[in-house]
Amino acid sequence: MSDTVLTLKDLLARSVEVFAERTALGFVDGQPMTYAQFGEQVHDLQTVLRGHGIKPEDKVAIISENMPNWAITYFAVTTMGAVVVPILQEFHPSAVQHILRHSEAKMVVASRRYMDKVEGENFPNLETIMVMDDFSIANEEGAPTPYREALDTARERIEQFSEAARDRLENLGGAARDKLSDSAKERMNKFSETAREKVEKLSDTYKDTVDWFSASARRFIDWKTGKPFELTEDNVAAILYTSGTTGHSKGVVLTHRNLVQNTISGIHTIPVFETDRFLSVLPMAHTYECTVGLIVPIYSGSAVFYLQKPPTPKTLLPAMQKVRPTVMNVVPLIIEKIYKNRIKKKLTGSGVARGLMKIGLTRRKLSQVAGKKLIEAFGGDLRCLCIGGAPLSPEVELFLLDAKVPYAKGYGMTEASPLLAGINPDSQRIRAIGPALPGVELMIADPDPETGEGEVLAKGPNIMREYYKAPNDTRDTFTEDGWLRTGDLGVFKDGYLYLKGRLKNVIIGPSGENIYPEEVESIINANDYVQESLVYETGGQLMARIHLNYEALDEAFDVKKLIESEVRDKVLKLLEDIRKEVNSKVSTFARLHRVVEQMDPFEKTPTQKIKRFLYLEK
Repeated sequence: MSDTVLTLKDLLARSVEVFAERTALGFVDGQPMTYAQFGEQVHDLQTVLRGHGIKPEDKVAIISENMPNWAITYFAVTTMGAVVVPILQEFHPSAVQHILRHSEAKMVVASRRYMDKVEGENFPNLETIMVMDDFSIANEEGAPTPYREALDTARERIEQFSEAARDRLENLGGAARDKLSDSAKERMNKFSETAREKVEKLSDTYKDTVDWFSASARRFIDWKTGKPFELTEDNVAAILYTSGTTGHSKGVVLTHRNLVQNTISGIHTIPVFETDRFLSVLPMAHTYECTVGLIVPIYSGSAVFYLQKPPTPKTLLPAMQKVRPTVMNVVPLIIEKIYKNRIKKKLTGSGVARGLMKIGLTRRKLSQVAGKKLIEAFGGDLRCLCIGGAPLSPEVELFLLDAKVPYAKGYGMTEASPLLAGINPDSQRIRAIGPALPGVELMIADPDPETGEGEVLAKGPNIMREYYKAPNDTRDTFTEDGWLRTGDLGVFKDGYLYLKGRLKNVIIGPSGENIYPEEVESIINANDYVQESLVYETGGQLMARIHLNYEALDEAFDVKKLIESEVRDKVLKLLEDIRKEVNSKVSTFARLHRVVEQMDPFEKTPTQKIKRFLYLEK
C-alpha cells in the first residue's frame, strides 16, 4: 500500500477514502471532524488559496498555536503543490519578519494570538494575510472578509476564468479551421482512420486543458515547462527554519519524498493504528511534532486532539483524562520534571525509602507502583510515550524501564524530516537511541581507534534537499559523497547507536581528552535540588551554571524563617556540595573547577534544548 503513497496528496487521499468516517482532528472540548470532513475542508481551503493567486511552488507561511486549522492549512498548501513555511510561534518578531522575507512568502496564515508578529511590516512578496482561527481574510479597509464569503468569491473567480479559458480555446479552434485553404480541407477529408483518431485525441486534450482551469481542478500549468503541473515526490513540500542552539536559523528544504518516507519508516519502527488517539502538546511548526504528531497519525487513520489553552498542568491533566491518549509525543524535559517534582520525592523521601531503592528488586516494584499512577494520570490508555528532541536523563529512563511505562525514543534532526533512529517500547536499552530506521543509513565518520566514537553521518530518502538559498551552508553540511553531517558524536554497540554529545560542544581536556559536557550535566541534574545545568570551559577550566529547583529549596530550607544572608549562605554551600559530589563521579580531567547559580531559567529551543551560545561567555 505504501508503494502508491508517494506524496502528501497521495497520503491524504488514501486516508480520506479508507478512514472516511473515523475521527481525524478536533479540540479536546470541541466537536471533532471525520476524515471525510477533513478532506472537504482541505479542498475548500485550496479553492480560497487559488482564488488569492496561490499556485504550485508559491510559499505560504504559518504561525499559530496548535489547532485543527493548522493541520487543514498544512495539507491544503502541500497537496496543491505549494510550499508551506511553518514558523515557530516562540520566534522573536524580527526573526518572523526575516523568515517571511527570506522565504518569499506570498501568503501568511496567522492566528489572532500571533498576528502582531506579521502586521505593520513591508514584505515584498506578501500579498495576503489569512486569520488561522476562522480562515477569514485580513484586509486594510476594515473588518476581515469572512471565510465563506472568500470561498464563494474564489469559486466565482475560478468559474469565470474557466469559462474565459474555454471560450478562448473554442475561438482559437474555429479561427484555425476558417484559415484552412480548400485544398487543405480536402486533404483533411482524406485522412486515414488513424489520423482521425489522433485529431479526436487532440480534441480531448483541449477538453482536458479546459478542465485544468475548472473549479475542481487540482493541477496548474507549470510556467517553466508550459505543461500541466503534476505533483511528484520530488516537489518541495516544506521549508522549516531551525531554532538551534547556535542562534543561526536556516531554512531546511524538505520534499514530499522526505516527509512521506520518514512517516512510513517511523511507523515500521513504532507501529501506529487507526484506533490510536494522539494529544498534541508540542509546537506543530517543529518537524518532530509535525511529522510524528500530524503526518504519522493522518497516514494511520488515528485521531489527533488539540488543547485550546497552553499546555500547563492545570489544562493538561483534565485533557488527558478526557482524551485518554494512547500515544503522546513529549520532549525529555516534560517527563523529567514530572519525575523529579512528583515521583522521585515519594520514592526517596526518607532514609528507609532511599535504602530500599538501592535494592534492584525492591526498586523495580516501587517504581511499578509509581508507573501505574503515572499512566493513570495520562488517562489510563497510554501505550506509547514517544520521547525525542533532546537526550533523556539516564536516571529518568531507568525509572521508566523499571516502572514498565511504555516509552519509545527517537533520534533525528530537522534536516532528516526528522527521524533517523528509534526504539519501540519492547526493545529499550538504557542510553541507546536505537538502530537506524528502515531505509536510513547511519555510519560513524573517522571513529576513534580506542572508543569507536566519531561523528554520526546519515543517508536516506528522508534527508533534506538543501538549505534554502544557502549553498555554502548546504555544501558544509554534506560530505563529498552525499552523507549528512549530523554534528552528533556517537558510537555503535551491537547495532544500537549511543550518542555522546554534540561535536561543537566537546571540550578538550588538559591532556587532549574529550570531555562531553552533556554527560557531566546529566550527573549534575540528577541532584534533587537542580532543575537544569550548563557545563562549559573558560580560561582552561571547567565551569557549570546551575539553575536550582527553588520549590524544593523552599521546602528543604524553610526559607520563610531565614533572613536573606542565611539563605544565600545555604545556597552557596549547596553549590559547593554539588561540585564535590559531581567531581567524585567523573574522571579527573572532567572535574568542575567552579559552579555558579543561574538565577533565571535558561533560554531554550522549542524542543527544550538550552541555547548554549547565549551563556558561553558569561
